Amino acid sequence: MMKVSEIINKKLIKLNLESTNKNDVISELAELIDNEGRLDSFENYCANVREREDMSTTGIGFGIAIPHGKCMAVKEATVAFGRKEEGIDWQSLDGEPAKIIFLIAVPNETESNLHLKILAALSRKLMDEEFREELIKTQNEDQVLKILTDIFESVEK
Repeated sequence: MMKVSEIINKKLIKLNLESTNKNDVISELAELIDNEGRLDSFENYCANVREREDMSTTGIGFGIAIPHGKCMAVKEATVAFGRKEEGIDWQSLDGEPAKIIFLIAVPNETESNLHLKILAALSRKLMDEEFREELIKTQNEDQVLKILTDIFESVEK
Protein backbone atom coordinates (compact mmCIF):
# COMPACT_ATOMS: atom_id res chain seq x y z
CA MET A 1 0.00 0.00 0.00
CA MET A 2 1.34 3.41 -0.94
CA LYS A 3 1.39 6.00 1.82
CA VAL A 4 -0.58 9.15 1.07
CA SER A 5 2.44 11.25 2.01
CA GLU A 6 4.24 9.61 -0.90
CA ILE A 7 1.62 10.92 -3.34
CA ILE A 8 1.03 14.44 -1.99
CA ASN A 9 2.43 16.68 0.74
CA LYS A 10 2.12 20.32 1.76
CA LYS A 11 4.90 21.43 -0.61
CA LEU A 12 2.85 20.08 -3.52
CA ILE A 13 -0.07 22.43 -2.81
CA LYS A 14 -0.32 25.98 -4.16
CA LEU A 15 -3.49 27.83 -3.23
CA ASN A 16 -2.86 30.92 -5.36
CA LEU A 17 -1.47 30.01 -8.76
CA GLU A 18 0.25 32.90 -10.50
CA SER A 19 -0.12 31.57 -14.05
CA THR A 20 -2.85 32.79 -16.38
CA ASN A 21 -2.90 30.01 -19.00
CA LYS A 22 -2.87 26.25 -18.90
CA ASN A 23 0.67 25.72 -20.24
CA ASP A 24 2.06 27.99 -17.53
CA VAL A 25 -0.06 26.30 -14.86
CA ILE A 26 1.35 22.92 -15.94
CA SER A 27 4.88 24.34 -15.55
CA GLU A 28 4.08 26.03 -12.24
CA LEU A 29 2.71 22.82 -10.71
CA ALA A 30 5.40 20.63 -12.31
CA GLU A 31 7.96 22.89 -10.63
CA LEU A 32 6.52 21.89 -7.23
CA ILE A 33 6.93 18.22 -8.18
CA ASP A 34 10.45 18.86 -9.47
CA ASN A 35 11.40 20.75 -6.27
CA GLU A 36 10.46 17.61 -4.32
CA GLY A 37 13.01 15.65 -6.37
CA ARG A 38 10.39 13.52 -8.09
CA LEU A 39 11.30 14.29 -11.71
CA ASP A 40 14.38 13.32 -13.70
CA SER A 41 13.56 15.88 -16.37
CA PHE A 42 11.24 18.83 -15.78
CA GLU A 43 11.20 19.63 -19.53
CA ASN A 44 10.37 16.08 -20.63
CA TYR A 45 7.60 15.75 -18.08
CA CYS A 46 5.99 19.09 -19.06
CA ALA A 47 6.23 18.14 -22.75
CA ASN A 48 4.54 14.80 -21.98
CA VAL A 49 1.67 16.50 -20.11
CA ARG A 50 1.18 19.09 -22.87
CA GLU A 51 1.16 16.36 -25.54
CA ARG A 52 -1.53 14.53 -23.58
CA GLU A 53 -3.44 17.81 -23.23
CA ASP A 54 -3.27 18.41 -27.00
CA MET A 55 -4.93 15.03 -27.64
CA SER A 56 -7.94 15.98 -25.54
CA THR A 57 -8.57 18.44 -22.76
CA THR A 58 -8.31 17.32 -19.15
CA GLY A 59 -10.74 20.06 -18.15
CA ILE A 60 -13.50 17.77 -16.90
CA GLY A 61 -15.98 20.53 -16.04
CA PHE A 62 -17.24 21.86 -12.69
CA GLY A 63 -14.18 24.16 -12.59
CA ILE A 64 -11.75 21.22 -12.48
CA ALA A 65 -8.80 20.17 -14.63
CA ILE A 66 -6.72 17.03 -14.09
CA PRO A 67 -3.71 17.22 -16.42
CA HIS A 68 -1.48 14.18 -16.15
CA GLY A 69 1.66 12.64 -17.52
CA LYS A 70 3.04 9.14 -17.39
CA CYS A 71 6.62 9.05 -18.58
CA MET A 72 10.24 8.10 -17.93
CA ALA A 73 10.93 11.58 -16.48
CA VAL A 74 8.86 10.77 -13.35
CA LYS A 75 10.59 9.03 -10.41
CA GLU A 76 7.55 8.41 -8.20
CA ALA A 77 3.78 8.83 -8.37
CA THR A 78 2.89 12.36 -7.29
CA VAL A 79 -0.08 14.70 -7.30
CA ALA A 80 0.30 18.49 -7.15
CA PHE A 81 -2.73 20.65 -6.35
CA GLY A 82 -3.22 24.22 -7.51
CA ARG A 83 -6.01 26.73 -7.26
CA LYS A 84 -6.79 29.90 -9.22
CA GLU A 85 -9.74 31.90 -7.92
CA GLU A 86 -10.65 33.51 -11.23
CA GLY A 87 -10.01 30.27 -13.12
CA ILE A 88 -7.96 29.33 -16.17
CA ASP A 89 -9.35 28.64 -19.63
CA TRP A 90 -8.80 24.88 -19.96
CA GLN A 91 -11.12 24.22 -22.92
CA SER A 92 -13.22 22.33 -20.37
CA LEU A 93 -16.09 20.15 -21.48
CA ASP A 94 -18.64 22.55 -19.96
CA GLY A 95 -16.85 25.72 -21.12
CA GLU A 96 -16.18 26.83 -17.53
CA PRO A 97 -12.70 27.97 -16.45
CA ALA A 98 -10.75 25.57 -14.20
CA LYS A 99 -10.28 26.86 -10.65
CA ILE A 100 -9.02 23.58 -9.18
CA ILE A 101 -6.13 21.85 -10.94
CA PHE A 102 -4.61 18.51 -10.05
CA LEU A 103 -1.37 17.66 -11.87
CA ILE A 104 -0.65 13.95 -11.76
CA ALA A 105 2.83 12.54 -12.42
CA VAL A 106 3.32 8.79 -12.74
CA PRO A 107 6.47 6.86 -13.68
CA ASN A 108 6.38 4.78 -16.85
CA GLU A 109 7.47 1.59 -15.06
CA THR A 110 4.61 1.79 -12.55
CA GLU A 111 1.97 -0.84 -12.97
CA SER A 112 0.00 0.76 -15.75
CA ASN A 113 -3.14 1.48 -13.77
CA LEU A 114 -1.79 3.57 -10.86
CA HIS A 115 -2.63 6.87 -12.56
CA LEU A 116 -6.07 5.46 -13.38
CA LYS A 117 -6.61 4.60 -9.69
CA ILE A 118 -5.56 8.13 -8.71
CA LEU A 119 -7.83 9.62 -11.40
CA ALA A 120 -10.76 7.41 -10.35
CA ALA A 121 -10.37 8.28 -6.66
CA LEU A 122 -10.25 11.99 -7.52
CA SER A 123 -13.10 11.88 -10.01
CA ARG A 124 -15.42 10.12 -7.58
CA LYS A 125 -14.91 12.80 -4.92
CA LEU A 126 -14.96 15.71 -7.35
CA MET A 127 -18.51 14.91 -8.45
CA ASP A 128 -19.57 16.03 -4.97
CA GLU A 129 -20.41 19.75 -5.05
CA GLU A 130 -19.79 20.24 -1.32
CA PHE A 131 -16.36 18.68 -1.69
CA ARG A 132 -15.47 21.03 -4.59
CA GLU A 133 -16.69 24.02 -2.56
CA GLU A 134 -14.55 22.94 0.35
CA LEU A 135 -11.46 22.75 -1.89
CA ILE A 136 -12.17 26.23 -3.28
CA LYS A 137 -12.86 27.90 0.08
CA THR A 138 -10.22 26.29 2.30
CA GLN A 139 -7.61 28.91 3.13
CA ASN A 140 -4.59 26.93 4.26
CA GLU A 141 -2.44 24.14 2.88
CA ASP A 142 -2.79 21.97 5.99
CA GLN A 143 -6.57 21.83 5.60
CA VAL A 144 -6.33 21.13 1.86
CA LEU A 145 -3.79 18.40 2.55
CA LYS A 146 -6.14 16.81 5.08
CA ILE A 147 -9.03 16.89 2.59
CA LEU A 148 -6.89 15.33 -0.16
CA THR A 149 -5.34 12.77 2.18
CA ASP A 150 -8.77 11.26 2.68
CA ILE A 151 -9.09 10.69 -1.09
CA PHE A 152 -5.68 9.19 -1.69
CA GLU A 153 -5.87 6.78 1.22
CA SER A 154 -8.00 4.59 -1.03
CA VAL A 155 -5.30 4.39 -3.72
CA GLU A 156 -3.08 1.33 -3.52
CA LYS A 157 0.40 1.14 -4.98
